[in-house]
Amino acid sequence: MHMQININTAIEITSLLDLPKLKMLMESLKMKINKSKLARDMGVDRRTIDKYLNGYEQKSTRERSSKLDDFYEVIKLLLSEESKQVFYYKRVLWQYLKDNHGLDCAQSSFRRYISSKVEFQSYFDSGKRKSSNSEVIRFETPPAEQAQLDWKENIRYITKDGEILYVNVCVLLLAHSRFRTFHLAISKSQSLLFSFLTESFEAFEGVPKMILTDNMKTVMDEPRTEYQKGTVNERFYQFSKDMGFEVKPCIAGRPRTKAKVEAPMKLLDEIHAYQGKFDYEELHQFVQKLCDRINHSYHQGTGKIPILALQKEKNLLSPLPNERIRDFYKIDRIQVKVNPSNMVPFKSNQYSVPPGYIGKTLSLQVYDNHIYIYYNTELVVKHPISQSKINYKPEHYIETLARGLPSSTNIEDLARKNLEAINEVYKNE
Repeated sequence: MHMQININTAIEITSLLDLPKLKMLMESLKMKINKSKLARDMGVDRRTIDKYLNGYEQKSTRERSSKLDDFYEVIKLLLSEESKQVFYYKRVLWQYLKDNHGLDCAQSSFRRYISSKVEFQSYFDSGKRKSSNSEVIRFETPPAEQAQLDWKENIRYITKDGEILYVNVCVLLLAHSRFRTFHLAISKSQSLLFSFLTESFEAFEGVPKMILTDNMKTVMDEPRTEYQKGTVNERFYQFSKDMGFEVKPCIAGRPRTKAKVEAPMKLLDEIHAYQGKFDYEELHQFVQKLCDRINHSYHQGTGKIPILALQKEKNLLSPLPNERIRDFYKIDRIQVKVNPSNMVPFKSNQYSVPPGYIGKTLSLQVYDNHIYIYYNTELVVKHPISQSKINYKPEHYIETLARGLPSSTNIEDLARKNLEAINEVYKNE
């Protein structure tokens, strides 16, 4: 609607918002406004004309509540001092809410929302990590050429039972496709490293030409520096020959050489978002799910999805060594049940455990010529591998024997004689 009123001065009426000006003019001229005609000309109700003549202003914007406000209390609780959980990055909090509370929004929208709330933004400002201003030279690696190896070490984790663990996650990343494998472990022994690498090569369906690593003790006897080549550990060198890859240690103090694997290590900080939520086995499963999710996600650096990029890269990897060699390096976890004699079986021989485990199922791993027996994450006992049929630790036998005898009995002397008799019976078998 467009109208003009010419009374010495021209007033152009183009919208309801112009009516107060008309009213002022008509009042100054002592003239009456024909509200019915205005209503017909403008196609609105007469009461609407009256409302706007009296100064009504329509709000230009409507106050809208964000759907993220529904998560305000959850976010407040997660970021509170009472929470055991730690969120180093907004991305981790966004992912946690998606996985556990049904959040459905883009990460960019979520980041804007958190930034708009001073009480939430201050949480991330106070825990912000110092970033390096050093220039990083970007380079790409040809397919199948290189994998990068690293540990995320001594991650303090509180289980849902309140037990404090210090866990390590080993990461192997194919430099071209960015496909990676993770392994959670309490130990960082060389045998566990061999097993992890072997299983990683099987997941890749081949072996890269080279593994780039830092100067970890399980790989290097002497570190590589600017002035010396360093010395690869003899056992690791033999492993590399059996598997068919070259070992390339970084120069000590230059972590940027392994930037492809070290930059994504911060993704493992997502573990802290689940402090107090898992037992050890559940934490192990979470780390594997995290690895799968990363492998199926778009990689901003390469513009590819690692699991899809692997399909092309694996065709160029060196063939896997034969199964016999691979099995030699892999560590299997065996479930064993403690018998009434407080022993567990392994290859027709029996090994003692401390009292209190009869009837319980323990897990057993064999490496470095020893048997490691665990109850959940707790190492119960370590035995050297033996050819003897019965293998008692004297302290286990003494404790077990003491439970069924009067306190006045000379338990240690009786235990010694019984163990000698047991060894005599079984020594020729």
